[in-house]
Amino acid sequence: MAESNLGSLQQEFEELSQKLTDPELVSNPQEYRRVAKRYGELKSILSQQGYFSGAVGERGLDSKDNEVILEIRAGAGGEEAALFAQELHRMYVRYAEQRGWKIKVLQSSRTELGGLKEIIFDIIGKEAFSRMRQERGVHRVQRIPETEKVGRVHTSTVSVAVLPKARPVDIEIKPEDIYIDTYRSSGPGGQNVNKTSSAVRITHLPTGIVASSQEGRLQQDNRELAMTILRSRLLQRKQEEQAQARTELRRQQIGSAERSEKIRTYNFPQDRVTDHRVGKSWGNIRRIMDGEINEIVEATR
Repeated sequence: MAESNLGSLQQEFEELSQKLTDPELVSNPQEYRRVAKRYGELKSILSQQGYFSGAVGERGLDSKDNEVILEIRAGAGGEEAALFAQELHRMYVRYAEQRGWKIKVLQSSRTELGGLKEIIFDIIGKEAFSRMRQERGVHRVQRIPETEKVGRVHTSTVSVAVLPKARPVDIEIKPEDIYIDTYRSSGPGGQNVNKTSSAVRITHLPTGIVASSQEGRLQQDNRELAMTILRSRLLQRKQEEQAQARTELRRQQIGSAERSEKIRTYNFPQDRVTDHRVGKSWGNIRRIMDGEINEIVEATR
């Protein structure tokens, strides 16, 4: 199948997928059947072309695009949360190394004690998205911080976002829709490490979404990295809007059920990691923090 023809079918499929989430379509049975029939035809054609990898609507990208962007941010708990964010990043890096995946840091911000306020990085490798997508959510750590003098157990949180990497063909960003400004790269605690304005910040004016990067040495490199982050965040926003529409339609038909935001707890005093979605625990927490998380990944896939 010609690439241009496949592209038009992909676009039509995406449009029909979004149309099926419209509650007004349900009130028109004849039109709904027509759209659903065409949707099924396109799904069959595109599946044969390797368009899907896993659940339709969650991925919506070429199965050959084995790239994913992870965003790790410190939450409640101050410096302890930032230190655990650093450890989570190390855990994922070790896991990626075991699987032969490549990693590229797109943006990071550290604290004075070496913790991570946030880090955004790209992972490239076979099954990267399908294996990492269930890591998104709030990760809770319970332990005695090194800075704690009394020896009390503290609870801190770190959030993990997992985004399928968007390509230019997935998300179109018009030049007039973005504002780009530059600033000096800085190190931990705001210390300037670059006397030139090589860091780049891009603001998407229609949505207010901001993406920045200071990892590259050249301004052009940081611009490309920031655009990569922005494109993936816009794709995530698009997918969330579509998912919200589907959820609302589903709620109208079958009701709703609440789900806890917390997905996993790392309890160091009890040497146990518990995934709350599957109700299962694993021991030897140090081994897990060294990247031995395949059992957990398999249990939540």
